[in-house]
Amino acid sequence: MAPIPVKPGIYKVHAHIIGPTSLLTATEHALKHGAPVITDRLNPLPIEQEWAVEPAEPVPGAPYVIHLAYHGEAGLVVQEDKLWVNAAPRPEWAQFTFERVIGGVKILSDKGLALRAGHRGAQIQLTAPQPEFQETWTLEFIRPLGEE
Repeated sequence: MAPIPVKPGIYKVHAHIIGPTSLLTATEHALKHGAPVITDRLNPLPIEQEWAVEPAEPVPGAPYVIHLAYHGEAGLVVQEDKLWVNAAPRPEWAQFTFERVIGGVKILSDKGLALRAGHRGAQIQLTAPQPEFQETWTLEFIRPLGEE
């Protein structure tokens, strides 16, 4: 499928896994490559579950980078086919595209691997794309970039 454009802004990213709603969530404790990114229940404070999605470059069709909305220096990185959040320099952040699939979107890395949510609490993995619900996500638009 062809990539689709996504409106730059602040989002909650919902996983399509069995059980209560689960959101893409930054954990609190950093390890080797940063803090693991998991799926978790809705938290009352949005600081770990709201993500800024914006083009990597200011050109039409550019891939997107994703970072914590409340910590603009903490972007998503991919190491060992797992998703991490790290205060690495922006050029080291992973770049993503989005494809429309039944029920939501598929999020693909610049290497063509899909974000996959195994179960609530598991770290997000990147795998070869398959037509499975664990690779389907819903982007809930919260507000434009720059608004509180």
